[in-house]
Amino acid sequence: MSLPSPALNRRRFLATAAGGLIAPALAGCGSLTSGYEPDGLVLHSQLGGSTPGAPAFAAAVDTFRKRNPRTPVKVLSNADDLQQVYETSKLAGKEADIVLVNLYDKSLAWTEVGATVPVNGHMKRWGLHERVLQGPLREWTDGKGRLRGFPYLRTNWPVAFNTTLLERAGVDGVPTTVDQLLTAAKKLRRKGISPVTIGGNDWSGQKLLLQVMQTYMRPAEAKEVMRTGDFSGSRGARRGLELFVELRKGGVFADSAQGLTSDLMTTQVSTQKAAIASMLSSAMGKVPRSAAEHITVGGWPVPDDAVYERPTIMRANASLGMWISPNGEEKIDRVERFIRFMYSEEIVSRFVHGGRDMALRTDQFSTEYPLVAAGQKLTSDDVSECVTPDVYVPAAATQPLIQATGVAFSPGSDARKVRTALEKAYRSAGA
Repeated sequence: MSLPSPALNRRRFLATAAGGLIAPALAGCGSLTSGYEPDGLVLHSQLGGSTPGAPAFAAAVDTFRKRNPRTPVKVLSNADDLQQVYETSKLAGKEADIVLVNLYDKSLAWTEVGATVPVNGHMKRWGLHERVLQGPLREWTDGKGRLRGFPYLRTNWPVAFNTTLLERAGVDGVPTTVDQLLTAAKKLRRKGISPVTIGGNDWSGQKLLLQVMQTYMRPAEAKEVMRTGDFSGSRGARRGLELFVELRKGGVFADSAQGLTSDLMTTQVSTQKAAIASMLSSAMGKVPRSAAEHITVGGWPVPDDAVYERPTIMRANASLGMWISPNGEEKIDRVERFIRFMYSEEIVSRFVHGGRDMALRTDQFSTEYPLVAAGQKLTSDDVSECVTPDVYVPAAATQPLIQATGVAFSPGSDARKVRTALEKAYRSAGA
């Protein structure tokens, strides 16, 4: 099975626009193309609203403005719509100078098609290479050796266990094996407590599905399956999906998980309605102290014959970074000043204590967000790290794969039906 590359899909998009099919529509979209300020610096950021780290970013921008009064700074924020809005503004030549967004979905192809510029040379000239952890540097570098942006945030994806709820159900300790997890689920249900809550209707469910699928797969094999969508051709993938179905049939996942979202999952953890959740560390930062004091952080339980020796977590090294646009390249002195400022220990400290994981080297941990800090402190003595799908699933397959994930959480779906749904998602993306 093969798919057009995400770069090809984006190139077709840009070519269509250049041919005049999209450009006329831009004339009435002032809000989408207002990122161009020839005398200032324009930031297009995903860090807005209630997003963890948004207050730290807002404070950082305010500080930068005060220290650089001759550089007007404008901030655009579009949250989940940022990638589409940026592409539209880029087609009009009015894109922001710096884009702060995850390496995910559409953005995977931006450097390939010229929507953003490689930053290898800037990273070297500005002496910032040693500030970045090796994992993020690897994942932000594409197959042709181009560093797509300046890595900034990363994300731990551990598992939250409410030990008070487990104890109430008579569960002795945090489950670390599949057998212990299945037993815990039965005991929790007898007490009317939801075992594992998960957003089976969105990206959080997709991540957990692919994490469980990796149970019998070495990282290289897992990456290849995620790239190609050949879930049937891999024995490890087949066994992993069979395990997932076994867990679902064993009552591990919350009732109607296929209809839940990540926000509902976080609410169930925060209100102590569910005992276990696989959660982004940024989501754990939203859990109130009243619930957090009952939670310990660990990894997803594995069977005795798994390829991983310990419970697994994911670490998303390709979380938010700072991309330079062609417009930004034209005012590189101002861009350099801002990125150096963001890489300073002073500003990194603000994000750490604001509950975010950093792609940069730092010895600090958050005191205000204990669950986030606990996830950061997990080492190879505690957990095994499996592959995070974000940079391996083709951009065109991301949303279809999320939609197909609901099949895996739906009662009555066997492993074959799950594989078929996942493979169909890849085929539809390549059509």
